[in-house]
Amino acid sequence: MEEAEKYATQRQEAIAKVGGSYDGKFVMMRHTAIYETEHQRQAALTAVQHNLGQFGNLMMKKGAVTNGFPEVIPFEQLKGNVRVDPAMLEQNLMFGNTEQVVEKLRAYKALGIDGFIYYTSMGLGHKEQKQSLERFIEAVMPHF
Repeated sequence: MEEAEKYATQRQEAIAKVGGSYDGKFVMMRHTAIYETEHQRQAALTAVQHNLGQFGNLMMKKGAVTNGFPEVIPFEQLKGNVRVDPAMLEQNLMFGNTEQVVEKLRAYKALGIDGFIYYTSMGLGHKEQKQSLERFIEAVMPHF
């Protein structure tokens, strides 16, 4: 949310700087996983942590890259890194049950965010991605 607030402030400052008129859209994209069970929650967190392990390899240069695919840094080497902390991931990504995601999107709307891009390709299995998207369509979108 802090990042969204930062961008909203920067946007308002930029609009004011050019005379206070802007007719474009302000859109946020977030990794999204909507889950209703602990098993679904763990699957989403594990998938995003796996991807962050690959990304962390590229940023921290702790593993090899073979044929364009970064080796996953073992989670133990990433522990303590705020970017893989489950609480931080659930707070800052569009992760949660339908009610939690609705509340996060309402907070975005209150900041003046006009649209949301549902980003799901984070290593979660196809079946799980589809189930999450269906929950988003059926239980979240009607609130907006």
